[in-house]
Amino acid sequence: MSVGSRNPEIGRRVATGDLTTNYHDVGEGPTVLLMHGSGPGVSAWANWRLTIAALQDRFRLIAPDFAGFGFTEVPDDIEYTRERWLRQVVDLMDALGIEKASVVGNSFGGSMALALAIAHPERVDRLVLMGAVGVPFEITPGLDAVWGYEPSLEAMGTLMRETFAHDPGLITDELVAMRYAASTRPGVQEKFAAMFPAPRQRWVDAMAHPEAAIRALRHRTLLVHGRDDKVIPVSTTLTMLDWIDDAQAHVFGRCGHWTQIEHADAFNRLVGDFLAP
Repeated sequence: MSVGSRNPEIGRRVATGDLTTNYHDVGEGPTVLLMHGSGPGVSAWANWRLTIAALQDRFRLIAPDFAGFGFTEVPDDIEYTRERWLRQVVDLMDALGIEKASVVGNSFGGSMALALAIAHPERVDRLVLMGAVGVPFEITPGLDAVWGYEPSLEAMGTLMRETFAHDPGLITDELVAMRYAASTRPGVQEKFAAMFPAPRQRWVDAMAHPEAAIRALRHRTLLVHGRDDKVIPVSTTLTMLDWIDDAQAHVFGRCGHWTQIEHADAFNRLVGDFLAP
């Protein structure tokens, strides 16, 4: 394992099967896995930097880049599937000697958190699902635009200001430029385009779990959603609230898809208190 230097998105590296997973390992306390979403140019650090800063004094936070995202290295012939990403997570836990952890999953990462809890329930303590994929829904124009992103500064600005965030005033030109630059690093767009090609409803369906499998979960679960989310409809959280027996939900008004950024302080207090022993 090695520690990256200047770019904060580069953390430690560890072999996970035929991947070399880039991950962040910060703080001390009960272990929490942070699973990022699937936007263009995303990485674990970009998704969770504010949460890591707020919770590192209370928890050991493990935030990996999924295969195809960030700085995780993948073989040229990789096929991106939910099963492949799940194997990466299990291999990471094994490599780090983590027997059990709570999991916080954002959007796409919510489906992966559910996948881990369903396949390996004994390795998951508590679940936090934020704006999560994982149940059936009709793809939104917002999600179709996210997965269909073609790199340009204008396209990234439109996505961030009009699709992801409720308040476009939060999105500075500098932030847009940073995310655009991340989406245009060599090889990044090629990987991203290979994951969710049109027609994209099939990928929503592929990331959904059987109702019976979700209903069988016995983990304490916190569901978080932005009421004004244009990417993943708030109805997905209401479905999960119905299906997961030991669940509670918090819906933020005046909030889009980035709850952990748009309502960072309240989100971090909510999650920290829920995960506290």
